[in-house]
Amino acid sequence: MELEIFETLAISLGLGLLVGLQRQHDQSQLAGIRTFPLITLFGTISGFLAQDFGGWIIAAGILGLAALMAVANIMRSKTPDFDIGLTTEAAALLMFVVGAYLVLGQTTVAVAIGATVAVLLHLKETLHGIVAKIGQSDLQAIMQFVVISLVVLPVLPDRTYGPYNVLNPYNIWLMVVLIVGLGLLGYFAYKVFGQKSGTVLGGILGGLISSTATTVSYARRTKGNDTSSMLAALVIFIASAVSLLRVITEVAVVAPDTLPTVAPPLAAVFLLMLVLGVVMYLFKGGDHDTMPEQGNPAQLKTALVFGAIYAAVMLATAFAKDQLGSGGLYFVAIISGLTDVDAITLSTSRLMQVGDLEPADGWKLILVAALSNLAFKAGLVGVLGNRTVFGKVAMLFGVVLAGGLLVLWLWPEDFQFPLLGA
Repeated sequence: MELEIFETLAISLGLGLLVGLQRQHDQSQLAGIRTFPLITLFGTISGFLAQDFGGWIIAAGILGLAALMAVANIMRSKTPDFDIGLTTEAAALLMFVVGAYLVLGQTTVAVAIGATVAVLLHLKETLHGIVAKIGQSDLQAIMQFVVISLVVLPVLPDRTYGPYNVLNPYNIWLMVVLIVGLGLLGYFAYKVFGQKSGTVLGGILGGLISSTATTVSYARRTKGNDTSSMLAALVIFIASAVSLLRVITEVAVVAPDTLPTVAPPLAAVFLLMLVLGVVMYLFKGGDHDTMPEQGNPAQLKTALVFGAIYAAVMLATAFAKDQLGSGGLYFVAIISGLTDVDAITLSTSRLMQVGDLEPADGWKLILVAALSNLAFKAGLVGVLGNRTVFGKVAMLFGVVLAGGLLVLWLWPEDFQFPLLGA
């Protein structure tokens, strides 16, 4: 018992020293390398006492600590360099509670919170720099995502409606949240790196935000400009490769149990695209490129459109399976994959997760949709870009289409990658 007490006190001391080190390095005038360990130990001792005398001990400790900091700030306010920031005060109160939680709660959680406090304090300049870069449109994107995910989603009914009993408003909007969230992640990565991004990073960000939009943007830029054809083709190809990786991520989120079967054949096609991308990058020359301005992916209109597409694909999939059998599902995959591979991926993943579709058939539908999407984007390049970029994209996509068809034909039916199921 005594050993456990000393272990708890040692952890409390270590967390206090960690946060105190950061505050001392930041030249905090209120508390530093000595004060924070005392505060955390104060919380831990209060937690031990609360076990015998009740929770009022912890409440009294918080009030006493708050009063002590108030007196210190009153005295410091008389100095000319007084800083009215409350960061150190908030950290001190939180670390007191962390010290108490080491006794009354879970040690792992307390350590994680203490370490997070230290990291947040250390990242002051970085976080302030990110906030300074956020404009009105970026703030609007964040708030729109909050509405989509935290306002709309919780009020939707979690039950099925309509033909074939497959339209669940909650699940449909949950898929919307997933796709918008992925797009928003890429959008803010673009905001941080976009104007500085080269060809590779531009393709990666484009694939995260929207590979189709990236294809349209870069194809248009080549009209009447042959010098940018190689770069444009490379960015389009990288964005398409990343979109395939994004598809695997969507399957992992919606139907994680199917990954041992679904991920390997999709990953095989991605590796083919990766090899082609590396070879093309080595021959692109020393030119660099910048990304076109990217739109906000969290707009409510965009979310509603995707939700409608996803619901339509769900209905079409159920109809095809009922009326046409498994062969009809491939027709749906080809048609829906032309414009949006995310919808068919999510609907197929949902069917696999609930047991209405075998994973060995599901990955084929997803791959067919992805290959259909590649063909559609090649057509966009042919219409919007110049002949040079179309030739390069058609050659690259043609190799991938051939490789994808070989995977569909030759991949073993019962193959599973065991590590993905661990």
